[in-house]
Amino acid sequence: MVSIAVFCVLTALASAIAFYAHPWFGIFTLLLCFTFLLVHLFFTRQRYKQMEALSFDIDRILHGEDVLSLENYAEGELGVLHSEIYKMTVRLREQRQRLQEDKTFLADFLADVSHQIRTPLTSLALITSLLREPDITNERREALLREYHVLLSRIDTLVTSLLKISKLDAGTVIFQQETVTLDELLQRATAPLLVPMELREQTLCLNAKGKVDCDMTWTAEAICNIVKNCMEHTPTGGNISIHASETALYSEIVISDNGSGIAKEDIPHIFDRFYKGKHTNANSIGIGLSLARTIIVSQNGTLKAENNPDRGARFTIRFYKGTV
Repeated sequence: MVSIAVFCVLTALASAIAFYAHPWFGIFTLLLCFTFLLVHLFFTRQRYKQMEALSFDIDRILHGEDVLSLENYAEGELGVLHSEIYKMTVRLREQRQRLQEDKTFLADFLADVSHQIRTPLTSLALITSLLREPDITNERREALLREYHVLLSRIDTLVTSLLKISKLDAGTVIFQQETVTLDELLQRATAPLLVPMELREQTLCLNAKGKVDCDMTWTAEAICNIVKNCMEHTPTGGNISIHASETALYSEIVISDNGSGIAKEDIPHIFDRFYKGKHTNANSIGIGLSLARTIIVSQNGTLKAENNPDRGARFTIRFYKGTV
Protein backbone atom coordinates (compact mmCIF):
# COMPACT_ATOMS: atom_id res chain seq x y z
CA MET A 1 0.00 0.00 0.00
CA VAL A 2 2.85 2.39 0.71
CA SER A 3 4.37 1.82 -2.72
CA ILE A 4 1.00 2.50 -4.41
CA ALA A 5 0.56 5.74 -2.45
CA VAL A 6 4.04 6.90 -3.40
CA PHE A 7 3.41 5.92 -7.03
CA CYS A 8 0.13 7.93 -7.08
CA VAL A 9 1.83 11.02 -5.68
CA LEU A 10 4.59 10.78 -8.29
CA THR A 11 2.00 10.23 -11.03
CA ALA A 12 0.05 13.32 -9.98
CA LEU A 13 3.22 15.40 -9.85
CA ALA A 14 4.45 14.19 -13.26
CA SER A 15 1.02 14.71 -14.86
CA ALA A 16 0.75 18.24 -13.45
CA ILE A 17 4.14 19.16 -14.86
CA ALA A 18 3.23 17.60 -18.23
CA PHE A 19 -0.14 19.46 -18.31
CA TYR A 20 1.70 22.67 -17.62
CA ALA A 21 3.86 22.05 -20.69
CA HIS A 22 0.96 20.86 -22.91
CA PRO A 23 -2.41 19.19 -22.21
CA TRP A 24 -1.65 16.27 -24.52
CA PHE A 25 1.62 15.66 -22.69
CA GLY A 26 -0.35 15.56 -19.44
CA ILE A 27 -2.87 13.03 -20.80
CA PHE A 28 -0.09 10.84 -22.20
CA THR A 29 1.83 10.96 -18.91
CA LEU A 30 -1.31 10.09 -16.95
CA LEU A 31 -2.13 7.11 -19.19
CA LEU A 32 1.48 5.89 -19.11
CA CYS A 33 1.65 6.08 -15.31
CA PHE A 34 -1.72 4.35 -15.04
CA THR A 35 -0.43 1.56 -17.28
CA PHE A 36 2.68 1.18 -15.14
CA LEU A 37 0.46 1.04 -12.06
CA LEU A 38 -1.64 -1.77 -13.55
CA VAL A 39 1.49 -3.72 -14.50
CA HIS A 40 2.89 -3.19 -11.01
CA LEU A 41 -0.34 -4.38 -9.40
CA PHE A 42 -0.46 -7.43 -11.68
CA PHE A 43 3.07 -8.60 -10.89
CA THR A 44 2.61 -7.77 -7.21
CA ARG A 45 -0.51 -9.92 -7.14
CA GLN A 46 1.35 -12.76 -8.86
CA ARG A 47 4.19 -12.49 -6.37
CA TYR A 48 1.79 -12.57 -3.43
CA LYS A 49 0.13 -15.66 -4.90
CA GLN A 50 3.51 -17.39 -5.12
CA MET A 51 4.32 -16.34 -1.57
CA GLU A 52 0.97 -17.71 -0.42
CA ALA A 53 1.67 -20.98 -2.22
CA LEU A 54 5.15 -21.15 -0.68
CA SER A 55 3.67 -20.47 2.76
CA PHE A 56 1.21 -23.29 2.18
CA ASP A 57 4.04 -25.63 1.19
CA ILE A 58 5.99 -24.71 4.33
CA ASP A 59 2.89 -25.38 6.42
CA ARG A 60 2.56 -28.81 4.81
CA ILE A 61 6.19 -29.56 5.62
CA LEU A 62 5.68 -28.53 9.24
CA HIS A 63 2.80 -31.00 9.42
CA GLY A 64 4.86 -33.94 8.23
CA GLU A 65 5.00 -33.82 4.42
CA ASP A 66 8.45 -33.91 2.81
CA VAL A 67 7.68 -33.05 -0.83
CA LEU A 68 8.34 -29.49 -2.00
CA SER A 69 7.57 -28.74 -5.65
CA LEU A 70 10.48 -27.31 -7.64
CA GLU A 71 8.85 -26.18 -10.86
CA ASN A 72 6.69 -23.49 -9.21
CA TYR A 73 9.68 -21.45 -8.00
CA ALA A 74 12.16 -21.71 -10.82
CA GLU A 75 13.24 -18.06 -11.12
CA GLY A 76 13.51 -14.80 -9.23
CA GLU A 77 13.83 -14.02 -5.57
CA LEU A 78 11.21 -16.58 -4.64
CA GLY A 79 13.23 -19.20 -6.50
CA VAL A 80 16.26 -18.38 -4.33
CA LEU A 81 14.10 -18.43 -1.20
CA HIS A 82 12.60 -21.75 -2.23
CA SER A 83 16.04 -23.20 -2.86
CA GLU A 84 17.20 -22.27 0.64
CA ILE A 85 14.00 -23.62 2.20
CA TYR A 86 14.41 -26.83 0.24
CA LYS A 87 17.97 -27.22 1.53
CA MET A 88 16.75 -26.62 5.07
CA THR A 89 13.99 -29.19 4.55
CA VAL A 90 16.46 -31.82 3.37
CA ARG A 91 18.73 -31.18 6.35
CA LEU A 92 15.85 -31.29 8.82
CA ARG A 93 14.62 -34.51 7.23
CA GLU A 94 18.06 -36.08 7.53
CA GLN A 95 18.36 -34.93 11.14
CA ARG A 96 14.92 -36.32 11.94
CA GLN A 97 15.86 -39.64 10.37
CA ARG A 98 19.12 -39.77 12.32
CA LEU A 99 17.31 -38.93 15.54
CA GLN A 100 14.78 -41.66 14.87
CA GLU A 101 17.56 -44.15 14.18
CA ASP A 102 19.38 -43.06 17.35
CA LYS A 103 16.16 -43.42 19.32
CA THR A 104 15.60 -46.92 17.98
CA PHE A 105 19.23 -47.86 18.59
CA LEU A 106 19.08 -46.49 22.14
CA ALA A 107 15.92 -48.46 22.90
CA ASP A 108 17.47 -51.68 21.57
CA PHE A 109 20.74 -50.91 23.34
CA LEU A 110 19.03 -50.38 26.70
CA ALA A 111 17.02 -53.56 26.22
CA ASP A 112 20.22 -55.52 25.52
CA VAL A 113 22.01 -53.97 28.48
CA SER A 114 19.09 -54.73 30.78
CA HIS A 115 19.05 -58.33 29.60
CA GLN A 116 22.82 -58.72 29.97
CA ILE A 117 22.80 -57.34 33.53
CA ARG A 118 19.54 -58.98 34.64
CA THR A 119 20.80 -62.50 33.94
CA PRO A 120 23.81 -62.46 36.31
CA LEU A 121 21.85 -60.43 38.88
CA THR A 122 19.19 -63.14 38.95
CA SER A 123 21.89 -65.75 39.45
CA LEU A 124 23.46 -63.67 42.22
CA ALA A 125 20.13 -63.42 44.01
CA LEU A 126 19.69 -67.18 43.78
CA ILE A 127 23.22 -67.85 45.08
CA THR A 128 22.60 -65.43 47.97
CA SER A 129 19.48 -67.34 48.99
CA LEU A 130 21.38 -70.62 48.82
CA LEU A 131 24.20 -69.26 50.99
CA ARG A 132 21.65 -68.42 53.68
CA GLU A 133 20.69 -72.05 54.13
CA PRO A 134 21.71 -73.19 57.61
CA ASP A 135 22.76 -76.70 56.68
CA ILE A 136 24.98 -75.80 53.70
CA THR A 137 28.31 -77.63 53.59
CA ASN A 138 31.67 -75.91 53.34
CA GLU A 139 32.33 -77.42 49.91
CA ARG A 140 28.99 -76.19 48.63
CA ARG A 141 29.60 -72.73 50.11
CA GLU A 142 33.02 -72.46 48.43
CA ALA A 143 31.58 -73.52 45.08
CA LEU A 144 28.80 -70.96 45.36
CA LEU A 145 31.25 -68.23 46.35
CA ARG A 146 33.42 -69.02 43.32
CA GLU A 147 30.36 -68.75 41.08
CA TYR A 148 29.44 -65.52 42.88
CA HIS A 149 32.87 -64.08 42.09
CA VAL A 150 32.60 -65.09 38.42
CA LEU A 151 29.22 -63.38 38.07
CA LEU A 152 30.48 -60.21 39.76
CA SER A 153 33.47 -60.16 37.42
CA ARG A 154 31.14 -60.56 34.46
CA ILE A 155 29.03 -57.59 35.55
CA ASP A 156 32.15 -55.50 36.17
CA THR A 157 33.48 -56.35 32.68
CA LEU A 158 30.14 -55.51 31.11
CA VAL A 159 29.79 -52.15 32.86
CA THR A 160 33.39 -51.19 32.12
CA SER A 161 33.01 -52.07 28.43
CA LEU A 162 29.72 -50.18 28.17
CA LEU A 163 31.30 -47.08 29.71
CA LYS A 164 34.15 -47.23 27.21
CA ILE A 165 31.76 -47.67 24.27
CA SER A 166 29.62 -44.78 25.53
CA LYS A 167 32.67 -42.51 25.63
CA LEU A 168 33.64 -43.57 22.11
CA ASP A 169 30.11 -43.00 20.79
CA ALA A 170 29.92 -39.59 22.44
CA GLY A 171 33.23 -38.57 20.88
CA THR A 172 34.76 -37.65 24.25
CA VAL A 173 37.77 -39.94 23.82
CA ILE A 174 40.88 -38.16 22.57
CA PHE A 175 43.27 -40.66 21.02
CA GLN A 176 46.92 -39.89 21.74
CA GLN A 177 48.67 -40.69 18.47
CA GLU A 178 52.20 -41.94 18.90
CA THR A 179 54.59 -44.00 16.83
CA VAL A 180 55.24 -47.39 18.42
CA THR A 181 56.76 -50.59 17.15
CA LEU A 182 54.31 -53.31 16.19
CA ASP A 183 56.18 -55.78 18.38
CA GLU A 184 55.81 -53.54 21.44
CA LEU A 185 52.11 -53.07 20.73
CA LEU A 186 51.48 -56.81 20.40
CA GLN A 187 53.49 -57.66 23.50
CA ARG A 188 51.39 -55.26 25.54
CA ALA A 189 48.12 -56.45 23.99
CA THR A 190 48.74 -60.14 24.61
CA ALA A 191 50.32 -59.87 28.08
CA PRO A 192 47.00 -60.28 30.01
CA LEU A 193 46.22 -63.47 28.06
CA LEU A 194 49.47 -65.36 28.47
CA VAL A 195 48.43 -67.17 31.67
CA PRO A 196 44.94 -68.18 30.40
CA MET A 197 46.51 -69.43 27.17
CA GLU A 198 49.10 -71.41 29.12
CA LEU A 199 46.33 -73.05 31.15
CA ARG A 200 44.65 -74.02 27.89
CA GLU A 201 47.99 -75.30 26.57
CA GLN A 202 47.67 -72.98 23.58
CA THR A 203 50.63 -71.67 21.61
CA LEU A 204 50.96 -67.98 20.72
CA CYS A 205 53.22 -67.07 17.80
CA LEU A 206 54.20 -63.43 17.28
CA ASN A 207 55.93 -62.08 14.19
CA ALA A 208 56.04 -58.30 13.98
CA LYS A 209 58.14 -55.89 11.93
CA GLY A 210 57.65 -52.20 11.47
CA LYS A 211 55.83 -49.40 13.28
CA VAL A 212 52.33 -48.00 13.60
CA ASP A 213 50.80 -44.64 14.54
CA CYS A 214 48.08 -45.19 17.13
CA ASP A 215 46.97 -44.73 20.71
CA MET A 216 48.95 -47.41 22.51
CA THR A 217 46.52 -48.05 25.39
CA TRP A 218 43.27 -48.16 23.40
CA THR A 219 44.73 -50.10 20.49
CA ALA A 220 46.28 -52.69 22.80
CA GLU A 221 42.87 -53.22 24.38
CA ALA A 222 41.23 -53.67 20.97
CA ILE A 223 43.82 -56.28 19.93
CA CYS A 224 43.50 -57.99 23.32
CA ASN A 225 39.75 -58.37 22.80
CA ILE A 226 40.31 -59.93 19.37
CA VAL A 227 42.99 -62.33 20.62
CA LYS A 228 40.77 -63.25 23.57
CA ASN A 229 37.97 -64.10 21.15
CA CYS A 230 40.36 -66.34 19.21
CA MET A 231 41.54 -67.95 22.44
CA GLU A 232 37.99 -68.79 23.50
CA HIS A 233 37.23 -70.41 20.14
CA THR A 234 40.47 -72.39 19.92
CA PRO A 235 40.60 -75.86 21.49
CA THR A 236 43.09 -77.00 24.08
CA GLY A 237 46.53 -77.30 22.51
CA GLY A 238 45.58 -75.03 19.62
CA ASN A 239 47.63 -72.31 17.97
CA ILE A 240 47.11 -68.55 17.67
CA SER A 241 49.40 -66.56 15.39
CA ILE A 242 49.80 -62.82 14.97
CA HIS A 243 51.72 -61.42 11.99
CA ALA A 244 52.27 -57.67 11.75
CA SER A 245 54.00 -55.66 9.05
CA GLU A 246 54.26 -52.13 7.70
CA THR A 247 53.91 -50.90 4.12
CA ALA A 248 54.02 -47.47 2.53
CA LEU A 249 50.23 -47.19 2.81
CA TYR A 250 49.33 -48.90 6.08
CA SER A 251 50.39 -51.00 9.05
CA GLU A 252 48.70 -54.41 9.08
CA ILE A 253 48.05 -56.88 11.88
CA VAL A 254 46.68 -60.34 11.03
CA ILE A 255 45.40 -62.50 13.90
CA SER A 256 44.65 -66.14 13.07
CA ASP A 257 43.67 -69.27 14.98
CA ASN A 258 43.00 -72.92 14.18
CA GLY A 259 39.76 -73.15 16.10
CA SER A 260 36.16 -73.65 15.05
CA GLY A 261 36.11 -70.60 12.79
CA ILE A 262 33.17 -68.28 12.14
CA ALA A 263 29.85 -69.57 10.91
CA LYS A 264 28.91 -68.15 7.52
CA GLU A 265 25.73 -66.56 8.84
CA ASP A 266 27.63 -64.91 11.72
CA ILE A 267 30.24 -63.04 9.65
CA PRO A 268 28.00 -60.04 8.73
CA HIS A 269 27.01 -59.55 12.39
CA ILE A 270 30.15 -60.53 14.27
CA PHE A 271 30.96 -56.91 15.20
CA ASP A 272 27.41 -56.06 16.30
CA ARG A 273 26.97 -55.30 19.97
CA PHE A 274 25.72 -58.17 22.11
CA TYR A 275 25.69 -60.48 19.11
CA LYS A 276 26.50 -64.07 19.95
CA GLY A 277 27.45 -66.37 17.14
CA LYS A 278 26.85 -70.04 16.61
CA HIS A 279 30.01 -71.15 18.42
CA THR A 280 29.95 -68.49 21.15
CA ASN A 281 30.73 -69.46 24.72
CA ALA A 282 27.76 -69.33 27.10
CA ASN A 283 29.60 -66.84 29.36
CA SER A 284 30.40 -64.48 26.51
CA ILE A 285 28.95 -60.98 26.71
CA GLY A 286 29.14 -60.27 23.00
CA ILE A 287 30.68 -56.83 23.27
CA GLY A 288 34.46 -57.31 22.95
CA LEU A 289 34.65 -57.40 19.15
CA SER A 290 32.27 -54.45 18.86
CA LEU A 291 34.48 -52.42 21.19
CA ALA A 292 37.58 -53.46 19.25
CA ARG A 293 36.09 -52.37 15.94
CA THR A 294 34.97 -49.00 17.36
CA ILE A 295 38.46 -48.30 18.70
CA ILE A 296 40.16 -49.25 15.43
CA VAL A 297 37.75 -47.38 13.13
CA SER A 298 38.05 -44.26 15.31
CA GLN A 299 41.78 -44.21 14.50
CA ASN A 300 41.42 -44.33 10.71
CA GLY A 301 41.69 -48.10 10.69
CA THR A 302 39.71 -51.05 9.38
CA LEU A 303 38.89 -54.44 10.87
CA LYS A 304 37.80 -57.44 8.79
CA ALA A 305 36.77 -60.91 9.95
CA GLU A 306 36.89 -64.02 7.78
CA ASN A 307 37.75 -67.72 7.89
CA ASN A 308 41.11 -69.21 7.03
CA PRO A 309 41.17 -71.39 3.89
CA ASP A 310 42.02 -74.48 5.93
CA ARG A 311 40.63 -73.96 9.45
CA GLY A 312 39.96 -71.28 12.03
CA ALA A 313 39.21 -67.56 11.98
CA ARG A 314 41.28 -64.64 10.79
CA PHE A 315 41.04 -60.97 11.76
CA THR A 316 42.83 -58.35 9.66
CA ILE A 317 43.55 -54.90 11.11
CA ARG A 318 44.89 -52.06 9.00
CA PHE A 319 45.91 -48.62 10.21
CA TYR A 320 46.20 -46.36 7.17
CA LYS A 321 48.73 -43.57 7.01
CA GLY A 322 46.28 -41.31 5.18
CA THR A 323 42.54 -40.71 5.16
CA VAL A 324 40.48 -43.53 3.67
